[in-house]
Parts: sequence; C-alpha cells; structure tokens
Amino acid sequence: MGPSVLRERFLAHPPAPSLCINGANPVSCMPQTRPCSPYLMRTCDSIKVLNPRDQKSIRYIYPLCSVLSDVFIQWCETQDGNLGSGGASFLLSVKSKFLMGPPYPIADSEFFPQPLTYGCAQKLVDVKEITHHNQEKVTRVKSITKQCNYRIRKNGQIHLYTVQVFNDPVHGHIELHPLLVRIIDTPQFQRLRYIKQLGGIYYVFPGASHNRFEHSIGVGHLAGCLARELRDRQTDLGITDTDILCVQIAGLCHDLGHGPFSHLFEKQFTTYTKPEFKHEEVSVKMFDHLIASNNLEREISEKDLIFIKELIMGCPMSNELKQGVWPYAGRPEKNSFLYEIVANKENGIDVDKFDYFARDCYHLGIQINFDYKRFLKFVRVCDVGNRKHICVRDKEVWNLYNMFYTRYGLYRRACHHRVVNVIEIMIGEAFRKADQYIQIEGSNGRSFTISEAVDDMAAYTKLTDAIFLQILYSSDYNLSDAKKILEKIVQRKFYKYLGEATPNPNNTQSLDKNQLLEELAKAVATVDPNMRCTSEDFVVDVFRMDYGMKEKNPIDKVHFYSKNDPSKVFHIEKGQVSNLLLENFSEQIIRAYCKKTDENILEASKKAFKKLCQDKGFSVRQVCASNLMETSDVHAGNSCLTFLLTLSPNL
Repeated sequence: MGPSVLRERFLAHPPAPSLCINGANPVSCMPQTRPCSPYLMRTCDSIKVLNPRDQKSIRYIYPLCSVLSDVFIQWCETQDGNLGSGGASFLLSVKSKFLMGPPYPIADSEFFPQPLTYGCAQKLVDVKEITHHNQEKVTRVKSITKQCNYRIRKNGQIHLYTVQVFNDPVHGHIELHPLLVRIIDTPQFQRLRYIKQLGGIYYVFPGASHNRFEHSIGVGHLAGCLARELRDRQTDLGITDTDILCVQIAGLCHDLGHGPFSHLFEKQFTTYTKPEFKHEEVSVKMFDHLIASNNLEREISEKDLIFIKELIMGCPMSNELKQGVWPYAGRPEKNSFLYEIVANKENGIDVDKFDYFARDCYHLGIQINFDYKRFLKFVRVCDVGNRKHICVRDKEVWNLYNMFYTRYGLYRRACHHRVVNVIEIMIGEAFRKADQYIQIEGSNGRSFTISEAVDDMAAYTKLTDAIFLQILYSSDYNLSDAKKILEKIVQRKFYKYLGEATPNPNNTQSLDKNQLLEELAKAVATVDPNMRCTSEDFVVDVFRMDYGMKEKNPIDKVHFYSKNDPSKVFHIEKGQVSNLLLENFSEQIIRAYCKKTDENILEASKKAFKKLCQDKGFSVRQVCASNLMETSDVHAGNSCLTFLLTLSPNL
C-alpha cells in the first residue's frame, strides 16, 4: 500500500466527522504550497495557522502527528481492519523523514507540510483524550517507529508530553513539564520579570539585579527535586506524578502576589495603606486569575487546584492541627509531609529558602556554606505522632545551622544594610505620596490606585517596579513630592544616618515608632535649645533579625533520624552540637535617620538619639569609620567592612 494509494483512498473516503477536528477533513486543512508551509496548531479544539518561523510558538503546536495517530490510523482500520505491512512501511517512512528536518520532502505524499527539526518533531505528538482502542494501535506504531520518541502518559487530568530545558545560573539545566511552561508563558507570571527579588538592595549591591521570575522557576525546580527524592527513596509513600507536578506548580506560583520591589511593598507601603495585605494570600488570588484567564481549568482537577493553593499558603499550626483535626482538602492526612516542601511553617526548612539562599548569595557576591544538594540526599519521611513529617539525618545538623546562619548573614549584610534601609524607606514614602494619583486600569475598564490594585488582579498584573520610573519621569504636578524623593535616591542624596541601638535581649515587646519619633524631636531641643525639629524631620526604623522563628532556635523544631534506626525520630539540643553556638537567636534593632542636611542639626540629632537610647537602657552600637562616611559613599565595595564593624557583640 503506497502513499499515493493511501492518499487517494483517504480523499475518496474521508473519515467519519467524529474522527476529524471540528468536523473538517484534516487533509483539506493542510497547506499544499511551498516554501513557508504553515503548520497546524490545535488549541481549544480549533485550528490556527502559525508562521513556522515563530519558534516561540513551537511548543504549542499539536500538528499533523495528531492527525496521523488519531485520524489516519483509525481511517486505515476502517478500510483494511489493520495497518498492514504497506501502511506500516509508509508510516515508518513518513515519520523517519519527518524527524530528519528540513528541507527533506516526504516522498510524493502531500499528507504533511515541510518537516520540523528533530527537537521540534519530538513535541508533535498529542495523545490527549485518546481512546483505549486507539492507544493500543499507537503503541503498535511506536514499536515500529522507535525513533519518534513517544511519551504516552496520563496523570489524572495532567498530561505529560515532553519537557523544556531552562539554563539557570544557579541550578544549571532545569527541565520543566509543559504545563509549567504554559503557566510561565502567561502575563501573570511574566510580570515577575519586572519585580526585583531584593527590592532596594540593588541600589547598594549592583549584582542584585535578579528578579522574582528566575527565583520562582528555581523554587518550582527544587520542589520537584525534593518530591522525587522522597518518592524514589520511599516508594511506600505513594507519591504520584500528579503530586509532584502540583508541588512544582505551587513552588512556581508561590510569589505571584509580590508587589513592586518585593518585600519593600509590604514593609513600606501596604503596612501603612492596607495593613491586612499578605503576599501569600494575594499569590493565591493571582493564581486563580492566572488559571481562569488562560483557560487552564481543564488541565488541572479541582482537587489539585485546592491542593496547590494550600501549598502556596503553607501549613500553619492552626487550631485544627493542634486538636488533631486535618484541616486540608487537597490531600489526605497521610500526605501531610507534602505541605512542608514549598512553605514549611513547622521549622522554616523549605525549597523556597534553598533557592533564595543560593541565588541571593550568588548575585550579592556573598559566600554560602549551606549545601542544599547534600541536604536532599539525607531527607526521609518518618512518622511523628499521628502524622508524617520530613526528617533529616542527624549528621546534617551542622549543615542546617549553616543554613540559618546564612539567612541571618543575608539579612545583616544586605537586607538590613543601613543604606538599603534608608533607600527602601524613601521609596515607600514616595509610593505613599503618589498612591492617590496613579491610575491603573483593571477589570471592566475601571481604574485603581496603587493601594486599590491589590484587590483587582487585572490591575495588579500591571503593577511592577516600573511604577518607580513612572513617578520619576512624570510631569504631573500631583506627583511632584513623590518625584523629588525618587530624584534624591537617583542622586544618592539619602536621609542622613544618626545611629542605631538594640534594646535588652529579654525585651520582646514591639516598640512604637511614632512615640520614638516624638521623643527624638524633643531630645534634640534638650541637647541644643536653638534647634527646632519636629517628628516629620526624622525617620525611625525598628526591625528584628532572627533565624526565622523569632527568639526560638529553629533547630529545636527539626526532626532527626539516625543511620542505625531510620524509623525513630528525635530532637538534637544545641548543647549536643557545640558549646560555641549562639545563646540568642533574635535581636531587635532601632535605626534613626534625619531628613535635614544642616551639619549643626545633624550633630545635635546624633547626640539626641544617643542620649534617648541610653535613657531607655538601649545598647548603642559603636560608631565606626564607615558610619562617619556620607551614606552616598557606601556601596557594595565596603559593605563587608560595614558588616564586620557593626556585628553584634554576642556574635
């Protein structure tokens, strides 16, 4: 049975409408001209014509191999009952030449347009919703044409075709499932390209130019790595491919809710304008918007959607959990360990931190001692009480202390660098002044202010770091005050640093910033009666640095197992590790800045701040050489010196 005969018979006796796409004869849809023959793409049960040079769209193409496997094979069976040796030979010939890549024609058949390259040809198999009867026939074809590299698998409603490779500077080559790629290629996820991972830190550390986009891809990758390690090591856990894919999706989408400049938006903007804002909750809302806006509902079951959103929110120690009631609907209690992979509220050890520790240190030029790859080799799931938890080999306790010390070091050296602090304070102040005058188009054509946009995901999708430049280059008179603040940042004319202090370590109460501002203004008048300052002339920042669990040692919450008895879990006390470990795991820091530039006012303000802190029993940090410099001179080059000279004495 040659190709010409097959074609003639196919055209003379077309397949039943049920075998065609939208009732159309597939052959009639095939372009017959060259060069630049378009390929067919089936999306949402329709056919569209694509330019073959549109390489970005290649991964969406479900072209004529689908016709080959679904329609052509079925049609051959209606004619002869089976493929027959001639039909099988023709099929082999077609697929072989299809894999060879352009410019090879396919015999004298017009069944297929100009072939793709080998790599693209691997993506041209659509086995979605194929019947059991046809699956057997495709399996037979697969055995004849092994070089086609079929991957026929179905996981619930999530279908696996092939993977796409991303080259990441931190993790190397990352393979991602096609569904993850479809999520990445949406406006809601692409928005993360325009949100700095480290916010205002970029204005001090020039290497910190990475964004939430690459971090999210890294977390999705590591979530899959950890889930697969557990599945391969403990097959009795019953971890499915769908479980792994859901965990990866949660890792990929866990930061969708971040606003401009990441955590700066929460600390310096929504804290004042929308105190109830939590980026995890907005991430869930944005995820719902992403799924609905891009027609992905059919790709993920309702139960899996619930599971993914629960993973994004994390697994807090709710009242239900304390009472022994399992509060989650996405997965049963036997899968409780899956909730510790992306956002671990139990002890803070999760893949989100693994990625940002490695990625942030890489871009900041800070050495990292924690080895997450080693950690993945020594985890297993153990029964702890009535639930299963991810546990760590006992000899990895030092590696975990390194992890939490890395966190502290990042916050001390970068996130809470004193120049970074004042830059983020100024950006937040500018955003608050501009809030009511920035209009962002959202759903139904409505306009929203910055603070209102967090409630409308269509508007929030458009809210990125670009708002900084929008204000900076605006000619709107209403934005002039905000613009002046941002111009000072660009010119590096920051508010002047007065000093910093730490309250008594036993003091766990939160300090009132407004009260401190009023007291500082009065203290200036006490130091020099000729100086007249108000609370508006100062900025006081109060923050806490810890190991992730406030004043507690997070290692106390980690479950360990030993080589001798992997099923038995236990805790490791700090004294069992080393007597040189820290006594305190948290410290509160107070910093003050002055908006005035007059040297006399600055000198009086520094003395006033020191006196105020001493009167309150605060420990005033030693003023070092770097503190005597102008803040505009502090860049990444001497940040290490600043760190060494301002370390807490108890370190």
